[in-house]
Amino acid sequence: MRFLATCLCLSLLSACTWVKLTEEGGAVTVVTAVPSSCKRLGSTTSSTKADIASFDRKSEKVATELQTLARNSAAKMGGDTISAESEVSETGEQTFGIYRCGA
Repeated sequence: MRFLATCLCLSLLSACTWVKLTEEGGAVTVVTAVPSSCKRLGSTTSSTKADIASFDRKSEKVATELQTLARNSAAKMGGDTISAESEVSETGEQTFGIYRCGA
């Protein structure tokens, strides 16, 4: 019975999102194709847990957290736009390009 309760708790935790979007990060846009008028500022590699205690987390949650981390990072660099430059790895990492597209 304890094992079942432990498994249930871990599966619920695996669905949780631990990363919070900052106010500044909320102003950063996510695009799939970067407009030619944008200036590249650099890149960031986001990393989050892909599994918890051997339980895989939902891929959508992992991708959302990686994007949130990248948006927060872009805001700190003065960027207003990000674009994924890699796929989400099995270990929960993804690289994003950071751009300034606004005035």
